Amino acid sequence: MQNEELWQSVLGQVQFAVSKANFATWFRNTKIVSSENGEVVISVPNAFSKEWLSNKYNSLILKILRTSDNNIRLINFTVDSPALQQKQNKPQKIKEDPSDQLQFQEFKVNQETNLNPSYLFDNFVVGSFNELAHAATWATSESPGTVYNPLFIYGGVGLGKTHLLQAAGNRAISLFPEKKITYIAAERFISKIVEAIRNQEIESLKKKFSQVDILIIDDVQFFAGKDKTQEEFFHIYNNLYQNGKQIILSSDRPPSAIPAITERLRSRFEGGMIADIGTPDFETRLAILKSKCEQKNITLANDVLDYIANNIQKNIRELEGSLNRLLVYQKINQKMPDIEQTKKLLQGLTSSQRKSTSPKRILQVVANFYDLKQDDLLTLTRRKEIVRPRQIAMYLLRTELNESFPSIGRKFQGKDHTTAMYACTKISQRIEEDNALSIDVNLIKQRIYSEPENS
Repeated sequence: MQNEELWQSVLGQVQFAVSKANFATWFRNTKIVSSENGEVVISVPNAFSKEWLSNKYNSLILKILRTSDNNIRLINFTVDSPALQQKQNKPQKIKEDPSDQLQFQEFKVNQETNLNPSYLFDNFVVGSFNELAHAATWATSESPGTVYNPLFIYGGVGLGKTHLLQAAGNRAISLFPEKKITYIAAERFISKIVEAIRNQEIESLKKKFSQVDILIIDDVQFFAGKDKTQEEFFHIYNNLYQNGKQIILSSDRPPSAIPAITERLRSRFEGGMIADIGTPDFETRLAILKSKCEQKNITLANDVLDYIANNIQKNIRELEGSLNRLLVYQKINQKMPDIEQTKKLLQGLTSSQRKSTSPKRILQVVANFYDLKQDDLLTLTRRKEIVRPRQIAMYLLRTELNESFPSIGRKFQGKDHTTAMYACTKISQRIEEDNALSIDVNLIKQRIYSEPENS
């Protein structure tokens, strides 16, 4: 059996053993380059893929190969990337200005689409926490308007939503260059609506959006409370959807948890595919760091990488921020920092990851999440839109700070401790039964520990 035929046979069986997202990420652009004396050498596009396949899929690949040839005893991976080799061999110019710290990779945003070409599926690390969202955006980019429409991606700050949305747009451009694609942040979209209304050009703006084949809007939670924006977007959405155009949206929460949004718009958001992005585990955080190091052409000691992955847990964006700090150190000192220097350089970032909060912080985040004022939570009203958030606040004071029930009751205008007990028991039970509530509480916790106060 020829190498190419053998590898195609292996890939055919691998597809049944791994998810579509992982197959697309790790097995694309691979091939057998030699098979001699019981050893098979597999070519991969980069060092990151080599390490991941060696650690994760070595046993699976060897098992499948041995079903075709029982003499195969060993597999090895080799990097075959001329572009990478050229990049590594090219002398690196060290700039002396530390203010240049975020300019290690310069990419120009496409003025026509607003997409950043650096956001690709090729440099997006797939893990269990984002596998569904990755697979959905990949499929959408290959068949816009037919597979998942709309596609709604949600997750916390800095977990890769923007990367995925823009990767979908960039891949769609490469596959369908004739299609018109527009990426826009929700806040920018709101500004355009306001400006168009002020200048009496709203119909012109709606006509412009009607000509788009793929509309990508990031952070639609900012539509909350913007009635005119919601009304105009509703019409834009219907026009695009009825004409088979693709709509991709992102938010920091699922549609059901976005406050002050019309029911007809919420139902549109929920009418297609909804996929969430969770928090990456240690293994995936380490993989992300190694991928970023490869992109930036830097080498860090394993203990440094382990330290960063262990101490920056909730935000992928901060993982890259930590690497940028180390790069600034390298540019100034002409060497990469060791573990002790790394701890000092990242002290501010890692300390912010420690799990600490306060009653004031919990009340602030719960109120903001449900588009309320903190005073609303403390009133004696029985209004439904306030009772549930108040109970969640009580529950979090108990579970996150271990406050006593009498102490919790005193914070809510002297309510009896039995009221606090009832609230905590009710929310605890409902979380087990109500998936939407469970998602809300997890998102609130994520905000409590990851966002700055008074945000």
